[in-house]
Amino acid sequence: MSVAHNERVKLLATALSNTGVATIVTAIVAPIAGFLYGSPTAVASRWWWLIAVAWFVAGVGLHIIAQAVLGRLKP
Repeated sequence: MSVAHNERVKLLATALSNTGVATIVTAIVAPIAGFLYGSPTAVASRWWWLIAVAWFVAGVGLHIIAQAVLGRLKP
């Protein structure tokens, strides 16, 4: 039973970590790439950097939660 539990925990941790990475890429890397390629809507306001930091913190937070979930693995 603990093998199935461990696999479910690892799957949940992987999903959370991947969601964190996707959040960072979508919120930060994509607008920067759009700006570099000349998209006029890439940086919509002067507060973009604050919004980017907030999304970065959210992405890192999801990764940290994934690390905590891995602590639930059974020996």
